Order: sequence, then C-alpha cells, then structure tokens
Amino acid sequence: MLTGTALMNELVDELNELKLSTMAATLDDLYHRPGFLEMDRLTLIAELIGPQFQEKVSTTLKNRLTAAHLKGSPEELADCVDSDKREYLPAGITEVLFSLDFIERGYNLCILGESDAGKSYLAKAIGIKACNRYNVGYFHSEELLESMVALKEQDYDKYARKMKKYLKWELIILDDFLLHTITDEREIKILFELLEKRNEQRKSTIVCSQRDPDNWKAMILNDEVSANSIMKRATKHYTIKINTR
Repeated sequence: MLTGTALMNELVDELNELKLSTMAATLDDLYHRPGFLEMDRLTLIAELIGPQFQEKVSTTLKNRLTAAHLKGSPEELADCVDSDKREYLPAGITEVLFSLDFIERGYNLCILGESDAGKSYLAKAIGIKACNRYNVGYFHSEELLESMVALKEQDYDKYARKMKKYLKWELIILDDFLLHTITDEREIKILFELLEKRNEQRKSTIVCSQRDPDNWKAMILNDEVSANSIMKRATKHYTIKINTR
C-alpha cells in the first residue's frame, strides 16, 4: 500500500487524469504546507474543493456570456438608477428587477424610451447578471429575424434546432424591437412563434423599443392576429419607461 509522498503523487496524478487539474494542484500545495497533517477533515475538504468549484463557476459564466453575445460588455446594474440624466418609471422598478425573480417566474419585460435613453444598457446589465444563473441570448431584433428566415429557407432542420435552443434559454433579449416596419410575412411568423412558445413555456423575454406599444400594430403589416399576440406577449408583465432629463 502506498503511503506518504508516493500516495500523494498518485492522488495528484489521478485527479489530473479526471481533468481536475486545479484540485490536483491544490492538493499538492496543501501537502507541502506546514501543518498539513494537523488540518481537520472538513477544512481540508473545503480547501481542496473550493478552487476547483470557483474555476467551474468562472468558466460557466464565461461560456454563458459568450453564447449570449455579452462577453466583454461593461454594463453594470448599479448604474441603472435614477440620476440627473435619466429616470426609470414606475418608481422603484429597477430594484424589483435586479433580483432576477422575474426570470424565475417566466415574466416578460418591456423597456421603452427614446434613442440613447439607456434601454440597451439596462437590458445588457440584466443579461450579464442573469448569466450567473441562466442561459441568456442578446440579439438585435432585425438581425435575428433576418438570419432565422434565411436559415429556415436554406436548412429547416438547422432552423428547428436553433429555434429549440432559443426556446429553452431562460432569458432572451430583443433589442431595437420594431425599429422598422416588418413587411416580410416570414419574419412575422418567426417572431410570433418565438414569443408565443416562450410564453407557453414560461421563459422570460426582454424587448427594448423606441416606440410605444400602441403603435406596434401598425409596424406589423398584414397580420393583425400575430400583431395582437406579439404586443400582448411582449408587454404582458413588466414595462419600464426610461425618461431622459
């Protein structure tokens, strides 16, 4: 039976073989510290597991930020409060949303305001924080719809797989929502499917728009049924209005 240094070296090798390199390095470091043999068992376990767990959390966050198209974005929720530059209405709404409870409940969020009011900043800040716990996707609405229409025409199976992925993510952010009139019936159908099915599955969607929802129907041509449903789903739960001062 191996003991002492020989046993420790074998354990380190086994941890590396299991792709737990951080844990292996930690164990080796702990072993060579004075007082290693006097460490109580729970402290030893905590010291051993902690760095490996934190590495896993950090890697998961980086992967989620990359998938969400939010990697490297500097937005901070702490900046999204009333100031001499902007006001968030209704009063206190940002504090309510910062808990991310609306995602857990599957609620939707509509962020309204003029150009450069801070809609995208708030949405991205929420998305970045949400990546700590959830799978998130941030998109410019027109680019998403155009790419999905093209994919559906070229390869329906790939389109179906991508739509399935978007429906599973806990949070989708659609920026520049209805910036221009949608005249392509294929885009309207995809937008309807995305919002309708995410609502059915209780998955949260954030839309950011410069236009008041009362004007959305006029922006979705030749499909009143879809237009009504899209407006209803996007504004179903929370609506924030950002006013610049």
